[in-house]
Amino acid sequence: MRAWRVHTLGDPAEVLSLDDVDQPVPGEGQLLVRVRAAGLNFPDVLMARGEYQERPPLPFVPGVELCGEVVGTGQRVLGGPAGGPGAFAEYALMDAAAAWPVPDGMSDEQAAALHLTYQTGHVGLHRRARLQAGEWLLVHAGAGGVGSAAIQLGKAAGARVIATAGGARKTEVCRGLGADHVIDYTSEDVVARVKEITGGHGADVVYDPVGGDVFDASRRCVAFEGRIVVVGFTSGRIPEVPASHVLVKNYSVVGLHWGLYRRHDPALIGEVHQELCRLFTAGQIDPLVGDVRPLAELPEAMAAIADRATVGKVVLKP
Repeated sequence: MRAWRVHTLGDPAEVLSLDDVDQPVPGEGQLLVRVRAAGLNFPDVLMARGEYQERPPLPFVPGVELCGEVVGTGQRVLGGPAGGPGAFAEYALMDAAAAWPVPDGMSDEQAAALHLTYQTGHVGLHRRARLQAGEWLLVHAGAGGVGSAAIQLGKAAGARVIATAGGARKTEVCRGLGADHVIDYTSEDVVARVKEITGGHGADVVYDPVGGDVFDASRRCVAFEGRIVVVGFTSGRIPEVPASHVLVKNYSVVGLHWGLYRRHDPALIGEVHQELCRLFTAGQIDPLVGDVRPLAELPEAMAAIADRATVGKVVLKP
């Protein structure tokens, strides 16, 4: 089969190679699936660079999210690959216990965009931040894959959603996703606008996949007893939190590494998947797929997501 492999760590455009490799053989408790669509995530870029917290041994096939067809049964499933090749290949292995059924009416492309970002968003907003109906939710990078999921999940929870995005195209995407207010960070002061929109109250929950200066701004506009959910650092700078400032408004900074639940509380993932299926069937979430490309264009797709030139999720089709 064909599979993209990283042989040395570095810029994805330079270290990715489309190779002919043996089709994987499932072990006990595993399924062999034909990849129908694979979702691209920022961690895929970081893994290729060697900058992610998980570092698979070289050479490795990247790709942490897919929609596949179980060989032998034809059932469509979604989730992450287990051992062996990642998602950016023609076939992959999945743990049978973690291969989740695709909701009726959901396309392959949307199924490949559901698992990571919506699981992360749901766990982050509900379990970590305890988001309540009527609260102000500030979602940074709202037009991206992570942010677009958080906007929809926030609205489904009854929150009043403020989204940030850069430029007219991305701010319009946020409005289309249902954000109540959208701030263009390229031309507006985010802190001042959040305070203005909320009547001085501030954001009860901040969902931050960006870090850096964005996190610093969030500290200045979080509400009393607010919660800042740290999802990632796409800006490249990991911010620091002055403990003295946390006391000023009694706010909380909570981390969210969703992958840890696979080890510490795996039952939660199944519970969240059922809830996501319910929300999709009810029309309350609708995964935004901004770009679909053939598998052969993975390096170009990785460059686009690294340059923040995409909206929603980018999906690759073998």
